[in-house]
Amino acid sequence: MTDPVQPPVPDEDVTGLLRRWSHGDAAALDRLTPLVYAELRRIASASLRKESPAQSLETTGLVHEAFVRLLRSDIDWRSRQHFFALSARLIRRILVDFARERKSHKRGHGFPHVALAEVDEIADEQQPDLLALDEALTALARFDERKARVVELRFFGGMTIEETAEVLGISHATVERDFRAAKAWLAAEIRQLNP
Repeated sequence: MTDPVQPPVPDEDVTGLLRRWSHGDAAALDRLTPLVYAELRRIASASLRKESPAQSLETTGLVHEAFVRLLRSDIDWRSRQHFFALSARLIRRILVDFARERKSHKRGHGFPHVALAEVDEIADEQQPDLLALDEALTALARFDERKARVVELRFFGGMTIEETAEVLGISHATVERDFRAAKAWLAAEIRQLNP
């Protein structure tokens, strides 16, 4: 049985609850959680689709980890868009941390050695190199923060061009231009990082 489609919650309601929560109103958090949970799942799911199918992190785990980190944060929330933009950044951090941990385990930390015959099977599992992407995004942010944020919101946040434009307060055309330019720059940077 599928869940009934919920009517969209007005941005003002979410923003008001976020502000009340950031000022210590625990009841606001109770009302806010179900309103933002579905959107957090969408962001997490979009980010995980870009990951290898062999990875063990699931949408629910990613949402819970992001939500726990959001609960621990001491942020004066400005708006619904601010909340989801930060959520995209947190999801990026979680995925990068997970990729680093996975990479360190591949180097033999606590894992049994793999027989030479099995290496080809493992090598066939192509996955995006989130560590290289994260390093390249960090480099891009040093000289063009906006382009880096556009990529972060679109890639890790799964946001549309319209949502990204709204969060950053720029036009749709600027988002499209920035995204194209950033993707080209990142591809070249990643090639340099991983020749």
